[in-house]
Amino acid sequence: MPRVDPVDPKTKGLLSRLFLRVVYAMTRRKVGRVVMPVQLLGHHPRLLFGYGMMEDSFARSHTVSEALKNLVQVRVASLIGCPF
Repeated sequence: MPRVDPVDPKTKGLLSRLFLRVVYAMTRRKVGRVVMPVQLLGHHPRLLFGYGMMEDSFARSHTVSEALKNLVQVRVASLIGCPF
């Protein structure tokens, strides 16, 4: 359990609430649920936006093959004990 509580979009302002709902929906579509790092970064929408841009740029990068990206992702997940 994290020390910081996950953010609830209902407690934020109008623009932050809209942004969080969009991000949560995209995360659910990609992963199947809203993962804890996204919920915790919801406290700071600018950081969440930057995190999303970084993830998007990694996904769109063609410097490394998709097979190698997937292999590295599985290896890192197994090293840190992540179920994804």
